Amino acid sequence: MNTTTAPQLAPLRTPQLAPLLRVEGLETFYGESQVLFGASLEVAAGEVLALLGPNGAGKTTTLRSILGLTPAARGSIHFDGQDITQQATHRIAAMGVGWVPDDRRVFPTLTVARNLEIARKSTRFRAWKLGECFEIFSALEYLMARECENLSGGEMQMVAISRVLMGAPGLVLFDEPSQGLAPKVVQDVMATIRRLKSEGVAVVLVEQNVACALAIADRVCVMQAGRVVHACAAEDLRQDAALQRRWLGI
Repeated sequence: MNTTTAPQLAPLRTPQLAPLLRVEGLETFYGESQVLFGASLEVAAGEVLALLGPNGAGKTTTLRSILGLTPAARGSIHFDGQDITQQATHRIAAMGVGWVPDDRRVFPTLTVARNLEIARKSTRFRAWKLGECFEIFSALEYLMARECENLSGGEMQMVAISRVLMGAPGLVLFDEPSQGLAPKVVQDVMATIRRLKSEGVAVVLVEQNVACALAIADRVCVMQAGRVVHACAAEDLRQDAALQRRWLGI
């Protein structure tokens, strides 16, 4: 029997606020195979929580479970004061949870303009304007008439992030947003996350680029084999090479 004790969660950066997202004791399966083993995390509005760890640790599955794409078998997920553990994905999205998947998932045969237009929705959170997306991604304005199947990977990422912003998110889940991108686009993506943070949007960031993640995150959860094995302030991990070697092997 597993007697591993779950780590104490690092305190919220804004302790006076209740967590916008709270995940407790999450257990998730793919068929008969258990992938998550009691994972817990929380993030407040205006915070960035980084999920770090090796491939196969359960980071992406955690995001998918929050979205209802890989439903939780046990545990609970609360967003904006509501239990969303067993909610359908479209209802979770309608509440203001946005997702930027690692494979972008834009509609390839539609134009950039159409991809962004169909993403518009109203939640209790602020919807971003198209002009604000152009401020972040200056190249986007000149791609509006192009079909997405003719875009580069970096251009598709601009569309994927802008699409989420147009949907009035209170929480954005980023899955490997820097993967395969040119350095300039990575800088734009990280600037977007900083802007979301300044606007009071909560962010959960899965990222293999540890330096980027630690530079932007407020707090960190390290995952291994489907468990959260360490939680701390990002600054503690950023300043402690021994801690990085212990938990991240770098």
